[in-house]
Amino acid sequence: MLVLSRKLNETIVIDGGIRITVVGVRGDQVRIGIEAPPEVTILREELCRRPAALASRQLATAN
Repeated sequence: MLVLSRKLNETIVIDGGIRITVVGVRGDQVRIGIEAPPEVTILREELCRRPAALASRQLATAN
């Protein structure tokens, strides 16, 4: 994992086409803005885990 420090309004560029900008900092919360091409899917991590959890529950109830 690469760990970087950024200040308000500073940006990180990934692969030339994805830009992550710090748009706000309040207490322990950081707001980020993400610009990416339309073919790039951006999800919060908890949404990535949700389909796997639902699938495993459905398998358990089917057996």
